[in-house]
Amino acid sequence: MRARTRIAATSSALTLAVSTLIIGSTAGTAHAATCSQAYLPLPDSKCTPGSYNPDVTQSTINSTICVSGWTATIRPSTSYTNKLKAQGIIDYGYADTNMSSYEEDHLVPLELGGHPTDPANLWPEPYYGSPTAYTKDGIETKLKNAVCKGTITLASARNAIKTNWTTALQVTGIG
Repeated sequence: MRARTRIAATSSALTLAVSTLIIGSTAGTAHAATCSQAYLPLPDSKCTPGSYNPDVTQSTINSTICVSGWTATIRPSTSYTNKLKAQGIIDYGYADTNMSSYEEDHLVPLELGGHPTDPANLWPEPYYGSPTAYTKDGIETKLKNAVCKGTITLASARNAIKTNWTTALQVTGIG
């Protein structure tokens, strides 16, 4: 439901963002949050449960995620993800409404077969705090490398990162 709401509300969120810029309002304007920040650095699982790309399975990893450059072929455009990011900043009620403070991140990363465009798999992950979006990027790569080497299964990597990316390496025995 939230994912559909985010898509439907995207145009009004962009209108609001543009209006805010035109009027000259300051960052930090309070918004009614529908998603909780209480789980940061993790997303609210009710708002961002994660979803999988049906084309990526254990039997297809050698022709999908384990092929260098494959994620670039399915990565959504920033024009698409920026609309979701604008709405997500409102949904999460972030005080900092500067778009550059966030990465519109795939909870289940593309390199582990996360769905590229499903709003249920995308959320505005802060670059501030500890750990940050930058930290998650390194974890994603280590998990993908382990899957491609056969050290762990795709399912275990996906489950670990979807459940709690901050503990995914320990849970899978990689780190």
